[in-house]
Amino acid sequence: MRKYDYSFLEFNRIPGNLINVLTSIYSMKSSNDNRKENFPHIFTELEKIAIVQSVKGSNAIEGILTTDERINEIVNKSSAPLNHNEEEIAGYRDVLNMIHTTHDSLNISEANILSFHEILLRTAKPTVAGKYKTSDNVIMEIKQDGTRSVRFSPVPAIETKNSMEQLLLAYIDARDNPNINQLLLIPCVILDFLCIHPFSDGNGRMSRLLTLLLLYKAGFDAGKYISFEEQINKTKGYYYESLRKSSVSWHENQNDYFFFVENFLMTLFTCYKELDKRFATVNSKKINKTSRIEATILNSILPISKKEISYILPDVSVTTIESVLSKMIKENKIIKIGEGRNTRYIRNI
Repeated sequence: MRKYDYSFLEFNRIPGNLINVLTSIYSMKSSNDNRKENFPHIFTELEKIAIVQSVKGSNAIEGILTTDERINEIVNKSSAPLNHNEEEIAGYRDVLNMIHTTHDSLNISEANILSFHEILLRTAKPTVAGKYKTSDNVIMEIKQDGTRSVRFSPVPAIETKNSMEQLLLAYIDARDNPNINQLLLIPCVILDFLCIHPFSDGNGRMSRLLTLLLLYKAGFDAGKYISFEEQINKTKGYYYESLRKSSVSWHENQNDYFFFVENFLMTLFTCYKELDKRFATVNSKKINKTSRIEATILNSILPISKKEISYILPDVSVTTIESVLSKMIKENKIIKIGEGRNTRYIRNI
């Protein structure tokens, strides 16, 4: 039987590459916490963008789609759902809004998880909403030739409630342990949740909602301003591969969590990196192109490439960007790092 215990995080040696990513995340979090205090109106604008992208991204991962126009209408509640897919999208919107607005008062508990699931599917699938699975399920893989195979067999239905109770107790124990880093704990809990697969439907979406809540509880709110779900959707092949690798020998308590941990940390790192870029864009959208380019570079926490500047400022020509970069280097405002395709620019402190 599966044993839920995260005490290994207290003693396990963290790979060097993950230490570097963790350090960068904490650094960017600190910078953005300061920005929120000084530019609250900008973060309000970023929040409006992120919630639409989160609803769209998380549902898109599951193949639940509609047009961008309809996504906006559903998220802003200017139109009621018109079909089954849109009912599922609206359910995700409702849970997401609840987590964003009341996360301080929400506990990571069995009752709340069941409540989230009930809200998620109460219109689209009311017969299973808010209830654990009553029959065994499997995670299937469809190969290129169309044949199916079982990729993973989750916890049997009869063991689901007890498994969820044990998972949550193990989480609480590790959460209260000052020697366990919360950013390492969160992906381990989410991996176990996905391996339990407690519901007959909605497990993937629930895992992403719980990730957001767990991040809030750990003091990380990047997901409010940059969609964590969108970043997963962009590289979902890597996400599913890390999930597959970390679930090998899970039932025997011999799985390696760190494939999934690494994917989680890189996704969070990408969120903070994207937040850095979007802050510069929103903060500078009402001034001239030269000033916007300068602001994009000077407000960037990490070295930024010419290609990334073009992506952030699509209405600005490459020629203009190159001209401003050259001028800023001469004025000693920025430093050029690397050569060729690896060239980046960073503020000269």
